[in-house]
Amino acid sequence: MPSVLITGASTGIGRAAAEHFARKGWTVFAGVRKEADGVALTDAEPEIRPLILDVAKPDQVHGAIDEINKVIGHTTLTGLVNNAGIAMMGPLALQPMGEIRQHFEVNVFGLLEMTKAASPLLGLDETRQGAPGRIVNITSVGGKLASPFLGSYTATKHAVESITDSFRREFIPFGIDAISIGPGAVRTPIWDKAEEKDKDTPYADTPWGDSIKAFAETMLKGGREGLTPEHIAEVIDEALTAKKPKARYAPVPDKLTNFTLPMILPKRTVDGFFANKFGLKRRD
Repeated sequence: MPSVLITGASTGIGRAAAEHFARKGWTVFAGVRKEADGVALTDAEPEIRPLILDVAKPDQVHGAIDEINKVIGHTTLTGLVNNAGIAMMGPLALQPMGEIRQHFEVNVFGLLEMTKAASPLLGLDETRQGAPGRIVNITSVGGKLASPFLGSYTATKHAVESITDSFRREFIPFGIDAISIGPGAVRTPIWDKAEEKDKDTPYADTPWGDSIKAFAETMLKGGREGLTPEHIAEVIDEALTAKKPKARYAPVPDKLTNFTLPMILPKRTVDGFFANKFGLKRRD
């Protein structure tokens, strides 16, 4: 029976993926930070196995691996889906270093800790039985295209894109694959959480106040009208099961304007688009 560990499975993409693979008959280990979230998952799909797992806490990471080992024995883990992540808005010049570091602790160092710990299960331990597993890292459009006011978040996603490529190349001798999925706007609570945190934004009276407000409204609108988490779960399924998966998937609404063109146009041109959209006018 194929098996998968999904981090950040309480809501959004992670939960949709956990339910998707459980319905397919996979053994699903779902990382959550609260017991109540695990109960909600098993209420929806009784076969899901919740694990208390904050990827920024190494003891929980290694505890989760121990629990998985008890279930899968000496076979390989089919997939690791690194989905856990946080996002907080703010101009880099003013955002507290503690918030910036928190992004890296969760989105980068937590992902690395999780991947390193899971690697033996995926096939780095060559005594295990079964085909080598695959790593799927959920990045973002922001992993390729940096936006204003999400610099901490997009910096971590750029890092994850690089980490994914390095893992994929280093793991060639072991047959372990590593794949990035960089969604555009998705209907996920991550932006509701950002809105809740930033509703009393400390940046309202700064030179960026009006621009941040416009940016936040755009992000929240995209989060409410974007792709469904279930759509991304289908992409994760392809990444984990296709005979020849892509190295990177980009499920993005209005892909031409939101991803393809910004990636091929000169950076100064893209700067101008951001400036016009969010009122980033030069101060005289």
